[in-house]
Amino acid sequence: MTEFEDGINNNLNVGWWALKIGLGVGPIVAGIDKYFNKLADWGMYLSPAATKILPISGTTFMHVVGVVEIVAGLIVLSRWTKVGSYIVMAWLLAIALNLITTGMFYDLAMRDVEIAIGAFVLAQLTAARERSAATKESGAAVSTVQLAGIQ
Repeated sequence: MTEFEDGINNNLNVGWWALKIGLGVGPIVAGIDKYFNKLADWGMYLSPAATKILPISGTTFMHVVGVVEIVAGLIVLSRWTKVGSYIVMAWLLAIALNLITTGMFYDLAMRDVEIAIGAFVLAQLTAARERSAATKESGAAVSTVQLAGIQ
């Protein structure tokens, strides 16, 4: 591998870790805060259309949302990063749709779409890392067999 390829791999690895940590810890923090409302008054972001059709109170719904966000963040931080990233992506797009239906908070909706794109990128980078690891493992197995004189 050339020095250039090593540099690219290192940069991709650093980017992957930054996305993994950010998209794992962020939902956990936001999910926990759904119970304390220190970062924001989360209930104000719930669409009036949603509150009309929900069979539970807005506060209870936000607590459920918090659990989903915590679980999604934990999945991103686990060995199932790719699956967790797709969950976070879909969740953020649903949040953006909710924000749009409030008739305001378009800036936050756009931000959530951008973060969803970051989650998609993390899923794609994770898939590439998994393919690379599988290729290296199969190459190592072939080399070991060849070294043993078995062909």
